[in-house]
Amino acid sequence: RAPFPVVPGIDLVGRVVRTASDRFSPGDEVIQTGGGLGELTWGGFSQRQRLSDETIVHLPPGLSPMGSMILGTAGLTAMLAVMALERHGIRPGVGEVVVTGASGGVGSFATALLSGLGYDVVASTGNVNAGPTLTALGAHRIAHRDELGRGAKRPLESARYAAAVDALGGPTLSAIISRLARHGAVAACGNVTGHVLETTVFPLILRGISILGIDSNYPPMPRRQEAWKRLAKQATADILERIAEGVIPLGQVAAHAARMLDGRTSGRVVVDVNA
Repeated sequence: RAPFPVVPGIDLVGRVVRTASDRFSPGDEVIQTGGGLGELTWGGFSQRQRLSDETIVHLPPGLSPMGSMILGTAGLTAMLAVMALERHGIRPGVGEVVVTGASGGVGSFATALLSGLGYDVVASTGNVNAGPTLTALGAHRIAHRDELGRGAKRPLESARYAAAVDALGGPTLSAIISRLARHGAVAACGNVTGHVLETTVFPLILRGISILGIDSNYPPMPRRQEAWKRLAKQATADILERIAEGVIPLGQVAAHAARMLDGRTSGRVVVDVNA
């Protein structure tokens, strides 16, 4: 880990000033999300940053710098989850796909992306006020998080979902695994409600379900590039507008983080490091 004090911020977008890489030229607009940013190296809450060309990508055509930061790691994670389900053979029309933590960053983008591709999305959330937004993002049904949040009652429950995108982990993931239909899959990308997974082998060997781990920190570069290209096409202006809360100056980050921890914020906030 980077020695303290450290500049945080896991996402950034900017313009190349100078480079020794043959992949980039001065003036190129680039994005970095994850890759140790704000963790192993100083992060995105800075006006200038030195980055490795192993983790940055060109800003794809059709996506604005503002749009890329509304998406950020949350949007990238959601798209990587969608791509993982597609590689597993999950296609629109196979049945309901449940998205947990649907009112959060990853969940709201996953809801919008999946519904835009034609999937029947069930948005699972504990936010009682999120229903209209999630419906506008394409969810065909809203479910309260308690339906899954109490965990699995039995190793195998009635098959309910063809697939899932889970940002919560813990007992929620256990419940999803027990309710996936035959040859279903869950893209697991979070541990909000716990990092311990209690399950059995029965869903794996009797229904052939798969648990697909999503690593948005260090995905292979071709996969990272593909995800951003798809986000540029599929994360429409309407989606970004519905999910974005606004822009704040760098000096308000600490206060906004406190409100976020208190559950008094919603949507994605972009930090203007020059304001």
